[in-house]
Parts: sequence; C-alpha cells; structure tokens
Amino acid sequence: MTDTEKGPDDSPATADSVVLDARGLRALAHPVRLRLIGLLRRYGPSTATRLAERLGVNSGTASYHLRQLGAAGFVEEDTERGNARDRWWRSVHQMTEMSVLDLVEREPEAALSYLQSVAAAYTLRTQQTFNELETMPRPWRSAFDLSDRALRLTPDEAVALREELWAVIARYAGDAPESDARAAEGAARVGVIVQILPELDTPAFAEDLAP
Repeated sequence: MTDTEKGPDDSPATADSVVLDARGLRALAHPVRLRLIGLLRRYGPSTATRLAERLGVNSGTASYHLRQLGAAGFVEEDTERGNARDRWWRSVHQMTEMSVLDLVEREPEAALSYLQSVAAAYTLRTQQTFNELETMPRPWRSAFDLSDRALRLTPDEAVALREELWAVIARYAGDAPESDARAAEGAARVGVIVQILPELDTPAFAEDLAP
C-alpha cells in the first residue's frame, strides 16, 4: 500500500521511502499521526480541516499532529497550494520501513506503541471493507480475499518468504496519488497487507527450544 509500514528490513531506504530511527519511531507512535500520514500518502496533499473530517477529529487536533509529523520530517507544507489561512500538507515519502530488531531493543515502549497503531490501522481498513462488502461490485467481491495459512519455517526461511512476497507485489504497478491518471481502466485501489507472525508460545516451539 502507499502508506505501507514495511519491515523488518535492513536494506537502505529508496528515495520514496524512509527507514525509521528512534526519533521517527516516537513521532509515529500515535494512531492519529499514523492515519494522517496514510491519508496523505494515498490521496495526496490536503488541509488539516479536510483530514480532520476524514478522521472524525477536530481540526486543531489534526493541525497539532501534522506539525509534529512535519518536525520529524514525515510531512511538509505544500506551499504551491497553501496560503496564510489555509495550510496544505503533503507526505514526504510513500513508504515507511522499520528495522524491528534494532528499534525493539533500543525503544521497546515506542516500538510496541507504533506496531500496535499499525495493527489497529490494518484492522480498521479491514472492517471498512467488510462494511462495504454488500454494495461492492460483484467482480471485486470475487477478488476479495481474507485468508491465513500456518507454516513451519526457520527464521531464514521466513525472511526468504517475506522477500519473495514483496518481489511479487513489486511486479504490479505502485500506488501513489499521481498514478490514478495512468491506471488501467477498471483499476481500483487494493490494500495488500503482509503479516508473518511467529507463534513462539505454541507447544511445538516450546519443545523445539527446550535444552
């Protein structure tokens, strides 16, 4: 997704992505800020008032969190659109990458808050799709998928799986606000959420890890 929270990943960020450091992690460890940057990445520049309406918060709250995101380098003013009374904001990057191993060790509380905010955002997007399922066009209902599969993997195999999945996703056109004009006829925004969740508390893992 264009507001992707991708990680863990030790590769360097591209010009269109940002790798979280401790300061950036603390700035994003708030659900409103995470949703604000997601809207800017998906739909392009907007004002605090318009963003507040989408989120169901007051414009003062949206303005405050946009300024915090700006101070951390995630968003910036769109001076070509804004004026003294009506400030427009745009996202600086289209993707956020996180080195989970590094930041969980250095900033455990902020990392947990951030990841919980990401999970909550994913849940909200899933629920929104469920709410629209009855009125969704039949072809899209046929394309809709919500599934899971239990695998037994080593850590190296899990990393390989993650990289293979992202390679498949990368073969399809990226999603950014400016890509709407060149999208194929009938194309719509599709959210692809990848989760690889180790189940280390299961009896099988406990037996494997026993001395």
